[in-house]
Amino acid sequence: MSALLLIHGLGARAEVPAPPGDAATTPWPMGDAVAPAPLPRAVDGAALSAAADWAFDRDNPEQDTVSLLVLHRGRIVLERYAPGFDMHTRTRTWSTAKSIAATLIGMLVDADQLALDEPLDLPWQPALPAADRDPRGAVTLRHLLHMSSGLYPVDSFGREYATGSGLAYWAGASSVTGALDRGLVRAPGSFWDYENYDTLLAVYAMKQALGEAAYRTFPRRALLDKLGMRNTLLGTDRFGDFILSSQVYTNARDLARFGQLHLQNGRWQGEQLVSPQWIDFVRSPAPATAGSGNFYGGQWWLVPDARKGEVPADAYSTAGNRGQFVVVVPSHEVVIVRRGLDYGEQGFDRWDLTREVLKAFDSER
Repeated sequence: MSALLLIHGLGARAEVPAPPGDAATTPWPMGDAVAPAPLPRAVDGAALSAAADWAFDRDNPEQDTVSLLVLHRGRIVLERYAPGFDMHTRTRTWSTAKSIAATLIGMLVDADQLALDEPLDLPWQPALPAADRDPRGAVTLRHLLHMSSGLYPVDSFGREYATGSGLAYWAGASSVTGALDRGLVRAPGSFWDYENYDTLLAVYAMKQALGEAAYRTFPRRALLDKLGMRNTLLGTDRFGDFILSSQVYTNARDLARFGQLHLQNGRWQGEQLVSPQWIDFVRSPAPATAGSGNFYGGQWWLVPDARKGEVPADAYSTAGNRGQFVVVVPSHEVVIVRRGLDYGEQGFDRWDLTREVLKAFDSER
């Protein structure tokens, strides 16, 4: 059986082999076979069940949990689904995809195929007569991953669905063209602006480094298949560019594998897939957030200064619209995956969830 990458562009459908073996009979974490076993003594089962009840029974229609999975030292210690969902159900990750993108980019930085601090050779639009004098040439990969490129922040200015990345999501536009067609409004690195286009430019730099053919198979070959993420599909725009700011579809178990890779400092089944130095980079504060709580790293969210003490300071998390979270807590050897269908203004708080789940592991502090 083959795993299919969702590549819509130019009539292309790139198929690459799935991981060997049957997921149903292959033991976790490379497969889905989990032998029943009592909880470790270090885990308070009643407290863990209470945390799950807290997550699912919010008495708030704007906070709708559909799955919750907790790993401790790589083992599934809690897994619960809402009616109509199970371990096979794929839903959209939304911006949790950004953290997947960062991991892929980190692999190329480790391999010296990309550099964090060298100017990006991008075909900026509109092109200036003297390209070497284009101030956008100062933008680096580090700036993009830190959401501090200084380029016009389409999303932050409320233009996402008028002139921004939303056009690639829903209207068939290129995910790259609009990202390149932005002027510099601030010095790169000086100001944090959450911007889908910054992620999409970083993904485009990945394409430039790999070339068209390798780019299409790289995510599955280098990451997804290595982790046994059989149920993860990456979406593209109609031109064949991965929309890794948002368009990934997967299930809770695959996201748990992804989180566990980070808990293990990039090492998986005896192989170093991404360096510990890269893991340190993504979980270190972006300099532009220093005056506002150090809440963001390299396409991952960090515990804000104001929440440290309530939640372990070393925790870090993906975050996607409608409540898609993968929280990694190294000090407790815990990974938390929460999938949701939230809506409205009272979104689910990942750090509140982390606090509740870690009550089951208090004895280890």
